[in-house]
Amino acid sequence: MTKRILAGGIPIGGGAPVTIQSMTNTPTSDVGATVAQIKRLEAAGCQIVRAAVPDMAAARAVGAIREQIGIPLVVDIHFDYKLALECVAAGCDKVRINPGNIGGADRVKAVADACRQKGVPIRIGVNGGSLEKPILAKYGGVTAEALVESAMGHIALLERYDFHDICVSLKSSGVPVTMAAYRLMAQTSDYPLHLGVTETGTLRMGTLKSAVGIGGLLALGIGDTLRVSLSADPVEEIYAAKDILKAVGLAEGEPNLIACPTCGRTRIDLIGLAEQVEERLREVHKPITVAVMGCAVNGPGEASAADVGIAGGDGEGLLFRKGEIVKKVPQGALVDELFQLIDAL
Repeated sequence: MTKRILAGGIPIGGGAPVTIQSMTNTPTSDVGATVAQIKRLEAAGCQIVRAAVPDMAAARAVGAIREQIGIPLVVDIHFDYKLALECVAAGCDKVRINPGNIGGADRVKAVADACRQKGVPIRIGVNGGSLEKPILAKYGGVTAEALVESAMGHIALLERYDFHDICVSLKSSGVPVTMAAYRLMAQTSDYPLHLGVTETGTLRMGTLKSAVGIGGLLALGIGDTLRVSLSADPVEEIYAAKDILKAVGLAEGEPNLIACPTCGRTRIDLIGLAEQVEERLREVHKPITVAVMGCAVNGPGEASAADVGIAGGDGEGLLFRKGEIVKKVPQGALVDELFQLIDAL
């Protein structure tokens, strides 16, 4: 089991539930736009949010942003350690840095000291695209071993100054390399791990790569917090993350949708029904299994493990609960009747 850290009161690691993160894409110096986006993310289910801090104008906005949001704020710092110091003083909840690119040992110590005094954890963000040249030369490119060696070197920098409130990420754009790096890191260190596959691309392929990489690791018991990185509205990252957690059985208190594939027996718009149910289930927060089946003959039996469900027929369908038929329902009323039953659970 990994160590536990706290980001703004939210536990990460040590057996705590896996948390969902995302990152804003508004200019951080624009407080209004950034706060508005964070509130959208929070409403979608984001639990921790990160914002880029490329300059002092962004750093000076951190305090105002933090005051107006309800979830912990992580600041993303590169190169200039003074930005980290400014953000810590302003009340950020976590700092993401690469200790190797913020300057000499005195600068690393300054950040570590500031974070320790305020109880702010540090995420060491190792990325395949920015590995140190000597490590790349040693391993002949971006490998799992290269990513882990870089991470361990950065950890040693912080530990040198008695800083141990650390989370680690080891991201690559390649799914197999990323998975191998996290598996190796889990064997090497007990610091909590922030999961992610970087630069995954558009909504469809990015979600698929993340589901394989992040979901595969979670299924192996590896990972304490995650971000799905997509070239899309950040809210989509939250939806994808929640679905990944559902797929691996880690979405506590959330519904699970099962739906059969269409076949020649299907006499209803099963695809449309399933999409309607999936969309409306986003507003439901109950630990239930909901089934959408295409065949009224076999549907209730095949989905007998579901808490509730619907099965289509020709012009009408069945509403069922735990495999037992509740009643016949006109096709156009199936979804509404289903959600009335869900509301009553």
